[in-house]
Amino acid sequence: MPEKILLSGNEALAEGAIRAGCRYYFGYPITPQSEIPAYMARRMREVGGVFLQAESEVAAINMVYGASAAGGRAMTSSSGPGISLKQEGISYLVGAELPAVIVNVMRGGPGLGNIAPSQSDYFQAVKGGGHGDYHLIVLSPDSVQEMADLAYLAFDLADKYRNPVMILADAILGQMMEGVRLGEFRKVRMEKDWAVSGAKGRRPNLIRSLYLEEGALEEHNRRLQEKYRQMLKEVRFEQCKAEDAEIVLVAYGSMARLSKAVVEFLREKGVKAGLLRPITLWPFPERIIRELAEKVRFFFVVEMNAGQMVEDVRLSVEGRVPVYFYGRMGGGVPTPSEVLSKVKERLNENRG
Repeated sequence: MPEKILLSGNEALAEGAIRAGCRYYFGYPITPQSEIPAYMARRMREVGGVFLQAESEVAAINMVYGASAAGGRAMTSSSGPGISLKQEGISYLVGAELPAVIVNVMRGGPGLGNIAPSQSDYFQAVKGGGHGDYHLIVLSPDSVQEMADLAYLAFDLADKYRNPVMILADAILGQMMEGVRLGEFRKVRMEKDWAVSGAKGRRPNLIRSLYLEEGALEEHNRRLQEKYRQMLKEVRFEQCKAEDAEIVLVAYGSMARLSKAVVEFLREKGVKAGLLRPITLWPFPERIIRELAEKVRFFFVVEMNAGQMVEDVRLSVEGRVPVYFYGRMGGGVPTPSEVLSKVKERLNENRG
């Protein structure tokens, strides 16, 4: 078993990406993810990769487009305002069916907001922040270890489906430090039969997202939608004491860690509480929530926003049981005691 080393979440993600075969990184500094480009600036030279601090977030995402089109494993990272600037390029990547990994270490918003933790970019990530009918696979770590592990998974899924994958973390996970066991360096086959890597001895490949022929764009969209249906098989989640629970908390990222503490306290007090943690925010674990809705009294969603994932929980529950919410905005971080107090209020309302 590899030795544990102490890393921040941002550093663990960057090292995980390198070991997963990322050899092209293009980015622009913004707190609270600036450690990622700083780490990549040093490590890419050591592994024979390419690091480039672009002149803007718009430039960075289009550099990812170019490296991916040539067959490389490419990544960029940013936080809320920077991800907003990348949206056009993300839509282009999807339209051209190019694999890439995009990291968003969320901060408070809207606007420039602040550098404190937030989860207010959920809608932007899972509902498609750019133009057109598209989806990204969205992965949500809840530990520094998962920051590293999900980097491997992100690149594998991106290549499998020829589609961008987003890792959606928050400032707590990006900045905190924990012991991490890093995986092995992957030997990744970079030759891809669709890539524009030279056409000697074969027909040229064409990478595009522009379809002007009559009906061509509609047919392209139909094919993309079929691919998204295949992606639904990639649902991942974690259950913590949810199998026999009468109430289930639903949370992701750092709020899932907090919610586990709330579940433990409620269990000590005789309340059968459990936690469902979505690891894939898209595709969302709708089926397991529907199954739990057949036997629980209510769901309680915890987020660092005004209520975003709670909408997907309610859609999954389909009105079978109540779904409650507690969140804080603009960099406010809920405490376990706050969440516990709100859950107790709902328990008292639902006695009997």
